[in-house]
Amino acid sequence: MSNWVWLARIRRPQGRKGEVFAEILTDFPEKFSERRRLWLLRESADADAASSPREIELQNHWLHKAGGQPGIVLHFAGVESISDAEALAGLIVAIPLEERAALGEGEVHIADLIGCELIDVAGAEPVSVGRIENVDRSAGPKPSDAVPLLIVRGAKGEILIPFAKSYLRKLDLATGRVEMALPDGLLDLNS
Repeated sequence: MSNWVWLARIRRPQGRKGEVFAEILTDFPEKFSERRRLWLLRESADADAASSPREIELQNHWLHKAGGQPGIVLHFAGVESISDAEALAGLIVAIPLEERAALGEGEVHIADLIGCELIDVAGAEPVSVGRIENVDRSAGPKPSDAVPLLIVRGAKGEILIPFAKSYLRKLDLATGRVEMALPDGLLDLNS
């Protein structure tokens, strides 16, 4: 699965002509307009042939908010009915790792943070907070204002840490280490 970049998770049919509503998993949803060739894969690959990535052509797409949840509607070639769309529910829309968007200086793909160890360097001695398990991109009053929250699993359980540039001191993805100077009391908020 590490050879793929997840763009969206298909949730359900949307409409009568084979469209699907999907949760956006990419930092660059605008890139859907540049892509026609995508792949569908299962979230957890097992040994059967049905888990092999399946190439599919994107015919159309548009951003859509369903039940207050921002997402994207996708229409794929060959998916022409509600039953065809139902068969795609739960699949991940992905691209090969080598095709993901290039980043500018000082930028990072949020997905690359998952699995990294978060170190608090605000005190005299660096302290391991825990491993980054996931990233919540929906925190904030509206999606355009959202600051990603790192979901960190530490000795005290789950801790939510804003991935704010002002806290970040060093990012070393090669060694899986994220150093942040966290404000006093932040780690105690979840207690």
